[in-house]
Amino acid sequence: MITRLEQIIDVLKSNEKKRLVAAYANDAHTIEAVNNAVEKGIVDATLVGDEETIKKTCAEHNIDVTKFTVVHEPVEIKAAQKAVELIRNGEGDMIMKGLVSTDKYMKAILNKETGLMPPKAVLSHVTVMENPNYHKLLVCSDVAVIPQPDLNQKVALTNYVINVARALGIDTPKVALVAASEQVLPKMEACVDATIISKMADRGQIKNAYVDGPLAIDVAIDKESVEIKKLESKVAGDADCLVFPNIESGNVFYKTNTKLAKAELGAFVVGAKCPAILSSRGDSVLTKLYSIALAALVASK
Repeated sequence: MITRLEQIIDVLKSNEKKRLVAAYANDAHTIEAVNNAVEKGIVDATLVGDEETIKKTCAEHNIDVTKFTVVHEPVEIKAAQKAVELIRNGEGDMIMKGLVSTDKYMKAILNKETGLMPPKAVLSHVTVMENPNYHKLLVCSDVAVIPQPDLNQKVALTNYVINVARALGIDTPKVALVAASEQVLPKMEACVDATIISKMADRGQIKNAYVDGPLAIDVAIDKESVEIKKLESKVAGDADCLVFPNIESGNVFYKTNTKLAKAELGAFVVGAKCPAILSSRGDSVLTKLYSIALAALVASK
């Protein structure tokens, strides 16, 4: 079982390499991140973008451009579309956003005719967080994509975090459906939805995990709180996964952990036919590397 993010890299070194396709990889930010992953030996890489710009950027940063396969496409939206086409044609296992704007990147992925979305799929965001104050990794969703998930979307989020946790080697992940209270309060939608999803798991409609909720965040991750409140649960106090009721709660948890607790993380978008990495200029070098590694690990399963 993987308990630290750096262990993902060690696992990948013994696996067959997956190929990363970077969309509109004209910038140093993207090229350096991809180069770091290639040097660690965890992926092979294709850079789609303006070939002259890519070569110039590599030269400026002392990066050997011959490490990559370069596909020339100088137009931003066409580069995103070309990256998606390469994935569809089996020439890549995961896709990464380069200098292309997020809306154009997502538009290429979401295109009904030429994109990467299976029918009726739910696109979501999964973060794997390493907090120095918690005894293992936490798999969280959704902190970045779905503002107010409905019941069906929450079921999808639950299955996504289970799949990622199992890729990390956790055979039966413990999933906490987070709400403001562990009581079943009929007037709180988060509590009602969590109760329904928990019962679905009890009946085998959600498999390969222990799922419980509603659980307030304290009883989800703190054993002392569970003892004080005398709560009986296979999940409480030892959660592997957290499913948040809305983007506000998830995003606040995410940023509080990274800014105040100095948590490190890897993150990617799930629901498409391959993992999709959304790196930003503000991400640390480690975050970029862990995000690529996490996507490669999931793509291997």
